Amino acid sequence: MDSLNELSWKKSKRSSEEGDNCVEVANVPGTVAIRDTKNRDGGTLLVGRADFRRFADALRGL
Repeated sequence: MDSLNELSWKKSKRSSEEGDNCVEVANVPGTVAIRDTKNRDGGTLLVGRADFRRFADALRGL
């Protein structure tokens, strides 16, 4: 893969229609890629799948 832009990005179901506060995630083998929808070229955070799962589970508990 030449670029993270070639990944199949998915926007959060909880994102607003206006797209003001959105993140997108994409699956990479063993990793989850995360980027800001408003600034797709501003950088991508790569997080291990287990860490991302713990993060998502913690958010669900809020």
